[in-house]
Amino acid sequence: MQDMLSMIYLWLKAGHIIFMVFWLAGLFMLPRQMIYLHPASPESEESALWAKRMGLLRKVILTPSIIVVWILGLLLAQTVHAWGEGWLHAKLLLVVVLSGFHGYLVAQSKKMAAGKRPLSEKRLRLLGEVPGILLALIVVLVVVKPF
Repeated sequence: MQDMLSMIYLWLKAGHIIFMVFWLAGLFMLPRQMIYLHPASPESEESALWAKRMGLLRKVILTPSIIVVWILGLLLAQTVHAWGEGWLHAKLLLVVVLSGFHGYLVAQSKKMAAGKRPLSEKRLRLLGEVPGILLALIVVLVVVKPF
């Protein structure tokens, strides 16, 4: 039985890491696409092209990845009985923040696709750094388990 749980754990872990990479790649790409859309006239062909690309990124990469990451992550925590661990609580908090950031970016990208420009290019460049900072903190928590 323990061998079976070990195998399930390794598959869950591999899937979690793979889809986390997809998710973060999408979160790095979306602000960049928004920067490219920013100077385009709302009614232009270029604007329509970037809006389409952002929609595909959300539909094909971001939405499926966040769902799979959450499901596999919760299953991993259950499999190793990590619910009482402080590092897991901190990680979950940061993943909730990252998920909220994901939702914020999606909302802003939809506004931009509709022709609005609610964020400056400078702000978009700064927002592009957020996933990397959160990723670094999450990886330290998972690998080092400081508490």
